[in-house]
Amino acid sequence: MFDIEKLKFDKDGLIPAIIVDAYTKKVLTLAYMNKESLKISIEKGLTCFYSRSRQELWLKGETSGNYQHIVSITADCDMDALTIVVEKDGPACHTGTDTCFTNEVYHSDDRHEFTVNGLYDLLVGRKKDKPEGSYTTYLFEKGTDKILKKIGEESTEVIIAGKADDKKETIYEIADLAYHTMVLMVQMGISVEDIQKELGSRHIIDHKVKQEKMTK
Repeated sequence: MFDIEKLKFDKDGLIPAIIVDAYTKKVLTLAYMNKESLKISIEKGLTCFYSRSRQELWLKGETSGNYQHIVSITADCDMDALTIVVEKDGPACHTGTDTCFTNEVYHSDDRHEFTVNGLYDLLVGRKKDKPEGSYTTYLFEKGTDKILKKIGEESTEVIIAGKADDKKETIYEIADLAYHTMVLMVQMGISVEDIQKELGSRHIIDHKVKQEKMTK
């Protein structure tokens, strides 16, 4: 068990805590904890913060129901800041948004951030707005059967490239398969988080199976 006395709290007895979504890896919010709120967080497995404005403890979700279930807590190299990975029950921000960080200050024209969630959101937008000339629009207009046909075709291409041991081509074809699979996800209302949770549950099962084999 980690000794929280090793942590460096500031002159007011507080330490900043960066809250991160376990699935999307988005930074949800920046809050503060004192020793008491940190102990409560660890005991309950739920984030508990110290409000600097109200000067009191507050358990996230106690009134809104938007609890944050703690996956892990990690201190930085200087032991004066925390990163807390959570599974959330609802919006992290009091304004009702998924994250508190919504006001873009700067965005590079030359560098572009890619995320699976970002691609998923783009596909959702394509299905809603159906911009003319978009291949994704074409797939949604043709419907599920067309999307499934493309997934079948791309699966075959992955097999062919993999069988040929062509790494570059296999990467290309897997990307095509992933894209068309995500189109199907949007078509069926399956979220990225749904898949992440399913994979996470399988990881736990796989870990248990490995443990059972080791004990035999």
